[in-house]
Amino acid sequence: MADNQTDMTILTRAECLKLLAQASIGRIGASIGALPVILPVHFAVHEESVLFRTIPGTKLDAATIGAVVAFQADAYEPLDGAGWSVLLQGIASEVSDEERNALARSVPIRSWVGMESNHRLVRIGVANVSGRQFRTAGEGPAVELPDAPRLNESP
Repeated sequence: MADNQTDMTILTRAECLKLLAQASIGRIGASIGALPVILPVHFAVHEESVLFRTIPGTKLDAATIGAVVAFQADAYEPLDGAGWSVLLQGIASEVSDEERNALARSVPIRSWVGMESNHRLVRIGVANVSGRQFRTAGEGPAVELPDAPRLNESP
């Protein structure tokens, strides 16, 4: 019999950064027009920074450069009920053209369609980071799933 509790572990800074490096899409939390927004971004971890691209002149670009932002990424595997979530805060800054060219060769960051060129590379220096790894009770290998009806069988 499953209980309603979740097994949760607090992650270290190193564990958080290692898990972030396994993900490719995260969310930026920033303020646009004095209102909070959360926007998805493709990203990569480089040393103790998160890197993502934005197009100059967009609301995301204006909201992040020089601002304190929140960044969050997570993963969840419904079959075994395991997952993790990492939240960090830091100051977003533009990466210089020279450094951007070097990073572009060594750190792969996917782009959204139509954003392959004319982009600005933004770095979030990780000031605060916290994370949790969890397993939801009642899920995972101990859960028996009903057999799916076959297409040829009548109910």
